[in-house]
Amino acid sequence: MPAYATAILWNVDLNNEIVEYLERIDGTLAPFGGKFIVHGAAQQVFEGPADANLIVIEFPDFEAAQGWHDSADYQAIVRLRTDNCASIGILAPHCGENHVATDVLKGVAIDS
Repeated sequence: MPAYATAILWNVDLNNEIVEYLERIDGTLAPFGGKFIVHGAAQQVFEGPADANLIVIEFPDFEAAQGWHDSADYQAIVRLRTDNCASIGILAPHCGENHVATDVLKGVAIDS
């Protein structure tokens, strides 16, 4: 199953470090089969910071996503982004076919 690296960025200072990050990130994805699914273009923010942008990168599986994130090549550039914006980053596995919202409640104790 595929997995995803997602990020929400806001207050981005578009400077030389961000440009360098953008120039180098594609090379970090290739060895792990990563590809952008959502990046740039027009986005409509309906909750949260008004200038936020969503980025979604798909990987063949969760191990590949973790390998990319932990790789020396990505770790060498990540500060170029994190030092120049506010962000949240998450690695998540695909939820599977035919997933419904209540599936997350299976095996979870609910307080009354």
